[in-house]
Amino acid sequence: MIDELAVLGIECYGHHGVLDFERREGQTFVIDLALGVDTTPAAVSDDLRDTVDYGSLVAAVKAAVETDPVDLIETLAQRISDVCLLDDRVEWARVTVHKPDAPIEATFRDVALTITRKREGRP
Repeated sequence: MIDELAVLGIECYGHHGVLDFERREGQTFVIDLALGVDTTPAAVSDDLRDTVDYGSLVAAVKAAVETDPVDLIETLAQRISDVCLLDDRVEWARVTVHKPDAPIEATFRDVALTITRKREGRP
């Protein structure tokens, strides 16, 4: 059985974007994660070693966002999903990258991209 573990609203500061000032000045990105994980072993054992340590995962995601600038949020979202899938217990990862301060000449609330990636070899 696959359950869903979510961590929402992870605030990070990165220097991603196509425009020079985005790279130079940086901006806030907000990340939402949803992971497909079988939580039964952890529920039975009550042991953190039997599940995804979301504290460590959040630290790894923040590091992925806050280093090595890229042009596109598509590239950033893929990088984050790759981090999530490093743990063999994660069957799939749904990652949303929010870019609330995107340089758009209009009033808007948010720009967001959501991707879902599955561990290779899984349907």
